Amino acid sequence: MFGAGYWILVILLNIGLIVLQVFFTIFYSDLSCDYINPIDLVNKLNPYLRPEMALHAFITLTFLLTGNWFTLFLNLPIVAWNANKLRNNDVTLDATEIFRTLSKHQRESFFKLGAYLLLFFWYLYKMIAALID
Repeated sequence: MFGAGYWILVILLNIGLIVLQVFFTIFYSDLSCDYINPIDLVNKLNPYLRPEMALHAFITLTFLLTGNWFTLFLNLPIVAWNANKLRNNDVTLDATEIFRTLSKHQRESFFKLGAYLLLFFWYLYKMIAALID
Protein backbone atom coordinates (compact mmCIF):
# COMPACT_ATOMS: atom_id res chain seq x y z
CA MET A 1 0.00 0.00 0.00
CA PHE A 2 2.82 2.42 0.87
CA GLY A 3 6.27 2.47 -0.61
CA ALA A 4 9.24 1.04 1.18
CA GLY A 5 10.82 4.51 1.22
CA TYR A 6 7.99 5.78 3.42
CA TRP A 7 8.50 2.97 5.91
CA ILE A 8 12.27 3.45 5.88
CA LEU A 9 11.73 7.11 6.81
CA VAL A 10 9.32 6.10 9.59
CA ILE A 11 11.83 3.53 10.88
CA LEU A 12 14.63 6.11 10.92
CA LEU A 13 12.47 8.61 12.80
CA ASN A 14 11.45 5.87 15.23
CA ILE A 15 15.11 5.01 15.82
CA GLY A 16 15.56 8.65 16.80
CA LEU A 17 12.76 8.28 19.36
CA ILE A 18 14.32 5.09 20.72
CA VAL A 19 17.70 6.82 21.09
CA LEU A 20 16.06 9.71 22.96
CA GLN A 21 14.29 7.33 25.35
CA VAL A 22 17.53 5.45 26.03
CA PHE A 23 19.17 8.84 26.66
CA PHE A 24 16.39 9.78 29.11
CA THR A 25 16.53 6.41 30.85
CA ILE A 26 20.31 6.62 31.34
CA PHE A 27 20.07 10.09 32.81
CA TYR A 28 17.24 9.13 35.19
CA SER A 29 19.32 6.16 36.31
CA ASP A 30 22.34 8.40 36.82
CA LEU A 31 20.27 10.73 38.99
CA SER A 32 18.92 7.87 41.09
CA CYS A 33 22.50 6.62 41.64
CA ASP A 34 23.63 10.19 42.44
CA TYR A 35 26.09 10.40 39.54
CA ILE A 36 24.51 13.62 38.30
CA ASN A 37 22.89 16.50 40.14
CA PRO A 38 19.28 17.53 39.45
CA ILE A 39 20.16 20.86 37.84
CA ASP A 40 22.46 19.19 35.29
CA LEU A 41 19.79 16.57 34.55
CA VAL A 42 17.12 19.19 33.97
CA ASN A 43 19.43 21.30 31.81
CA LYS A 44 20.33 18.29 29.66
CA LEU A 45 16.88 16.71 29.28
CA ASN A 46 14.49 19.67 29.00
CA PRO A 47 15.66 20.72 25.51
CA TYR A 48 14.76 17.25 24.19
CA LEU A 49 11.33 16.70 25.78
CA ARG A 50 9.22 18.79 23.40
CA PRO A 51 11.06 17.66 20.23
CA GLU A 52 10.45 14.02 21.25
CA MET A 53 6.74 14.72 21.54
CA ALA A 54 6.69 16.67 18.28
CA LEU A 55 8.56 13.94 16.39
CA HIS A 56 6.14 11.28 17.55
CA ALA A 57 3.17 13.52 16.74
CA PHE A 58 4.61 14.07 13.24
CA ILE A 59 4.98 10.33 12.67
CA THR A 60 1.40 9.78 13.85
CA LEU A 61 0.15 12.62 11.64
CA THR A 62 1.70 10.94 8.61
CA PHE A 63 -0.30 7.81 9.41
CA LEU A 64 -3.46 9.89 9.59
CA LEU A 65 -2.73 11.61 6.28
CA THR A 66 -1.81 8.39 4.49
CA GLY A 67 -4.80 6.47 5.85
CA ASN A 68 -2.81 3.81 7.65
CA TRP A 69 -5.47 3.37 10.32
CA PHE A 70 -4.20 0.38 12.27
CA THR A 71 -0.76 1.91 12.73
CA LEU A 72 -2.40 5.21 13.66
CA PHE A 73 -4.38 3.48 16.40
CA LEU A 74 -1.19 1.82 17.67
CA ASN A 75 0.37 5.27 18.10
CA LEU A 76 -2.63 7.10 19.56
CA PRO A 77 -2.10 6.13 23.24
CA ILE A 78 1.33 7.77 23.31
CA VAL A 79 0.01 10.82 21.46
CA ALA A 80 -2.83 11.08 23.98
CA TRP A 81 -0.37 10.76 26.86
CA ASN A 82 1.83 13.52 25.38
CA ALA A 83 -1.20 15.73 24.67
CA ASN A 84 -2.33 15.34 28.27
CA LYS A 85 1.12 16.36 29.48
CA LEU A 86 1.01 19.41 27.23
CA ARG A 87 -2.49 20.31 28.37
CA ASN A 88 -1.47 20.09 32.04
CA ASN A 89 1.76 22.02 31.34
CA ASP A 90 3.76 19.09 32.71
CA VAL A 91 6.29 18.94 29.90
CA THR A 92 9.48 20.29 31.43
CA LEU A 93 11.31 18.85 34.39
CA ASP A 94 11.75 20.87 37.57
CA ALA A 95 15.03 20.51 39.45
CA THR A 96 13.36 21.15 42.81
CA GLU A 97 10.80 18.36 42.36
CA ILE A 98 12.73 15.81 40.32
CA PHE A 99 13.52 13.48 43.24
CA ARG A 100 9.85 13.37 44.23
CA THR A 101 8.75 12.53 40.68
CA LEU A 102 11.74 10.47 39.55
CA SER A 103 9.99 7.09 39.70
CA LYS A 104 7.11 8.45 37.59
CA HIS A 105 9.55 9.76 34.97
CA GLN A 106 11.48 6.48 34.95
CA ARG A 107 8.29 4.44 34.45
CA GLU A 108 7.18 6.75 31.65
CA SER A 109 10.57 6.47 29.97
CA PHE A 110 10.56 2.66 30.21
CA PHE A 111 7.01 2.50 28.88
CA LYS A 112 7.80 4.74 25.93
CA LEU A 113 11.01 2.84 25.22
CA GLY A 114 9.10 -0.44 25.15
CA ALA A 115 6.35 1.03 22.99
CA TYR A 116 8.82 2.51 20.52
CA LEU A 117 10.65 -0.81 20.30
CA LEU A 118 7.41 -2.69 19.59
CA LEU A 119 6.45 -0.07 17.02
CA PHE A 120 9.90 -0.41 15.44
CA PHE A 121 9.25 -4.07 14.74
CA TRP A 122 5.78 -3.28 13.39
CA TYR A 123 7.26 -0.66 11.05
CA LEU A 124 9.95 -3.14 10.01
CA TYR A 125 7.26 -5.68 9.16
CA LYS A 126 5.37 -3.08 7.13
CA MET A 127 8.57 -2.14 5.28
CA ILE A 128 9.29 -5.76 4.42
CA ALA A 129 5.69 -6.23 3.27
CA ALA A 130 6.03 -3.14 1.07
CA LEU A 131 9.26 -4.48 -0.42
CA ILE A 132 7.66 -7.85 -1.20
CA ASP A 133 4.65 -6.26 -2.91
